[in-house]
Amino acid sequence: MKRRVRDVMTRDVVMVSVDSTLVAAARQMREHDIGDVFVLEDGRLFGVLTDRDIVVRAVARGLSPDVVTAGDICSRKLVTVSADDGEWYAVELMRLHTVRRLPVLDRERPVGVLSLGDLAIDLDRDSALATISAAPPNT
Repeated sequence: MKRRVRDVMTRDVVMVSVDSTLVAAARQMREHDIGDVFVLEDGRLFGVLTDRDIVVRAVARGLSPDVVTAGDICSRKLVTVSADDGEWYAVELMRLHTVRRLPVLDRERPVGVLSLGDLAIDLDRDSALATISAAPPNT
């Protein structure tokens, strides 16, 4: 059976605006036990901000997380998929572009995210990545 991205994606994505400070974005990550948020401008996907982006692109450079915004440092060259795309198409995109997650869009508006963990759980439930991905977060 051909599975679609919609069948395995995570629907509950956390979003912040381009002008949200890094502190505000980091609080959202902490509150939701996640490592990334979508950055929106006028309801459209502008970029993706990860906890690593905050550390490497801002804090390590001495930039103030109270001043710098999500839009200032988020990744903007994104590879995206549609909810109707095939699961294996998404796998190939991840391989080709060496990315761990793909925003799922419906006409430029985010409707979910597909991660390596989502795919591991669906395609190889007994793999180490699937087991780790399915486990509750360490707090």
